Amino acid sequence: MKQLLIIILLMSSLFLVSCGPSQAQLEKFATCLTERGATLYGASGCPHCQDQKKEFGEAFSKINYVECSTEEKKCNDEEIQYLPTWKFADKTHLTGVLKFSDLEEKTGCVLE
Repeated sequence: MKQLLIIILLMSSLFLVSCGPSQAQLEKFATCLTERGATLYGASGCPHCQDQKKEFGEAFSKINYVECSTEEKKCNDEEIQYLPTWKFADKTHLTGVLKFSDLEEKTGCVLE
């Protein structure tokens, strides 16, 4: 019985992992966000910033990102008060770890 439960849990985990977006989809989405003027302001010591980065995986390299711990002036000039903060082409901003659906709504980019 215990072995059956372990097998079911493993299969469920594999199913959930395979249901997420592919790396290629994430790269296309991240590129679109950058092209549409979205910028993420964060810091390496910020756990929520790290969570947002993990959502994108390797595709995070396509995100327009400002590291506030080393680019303090840039963050001050943009009046960044909370991390992470996403700023958009329309000059609005949202703070916290955003869902992909929030980013889709703000930019018109679609995670396919």
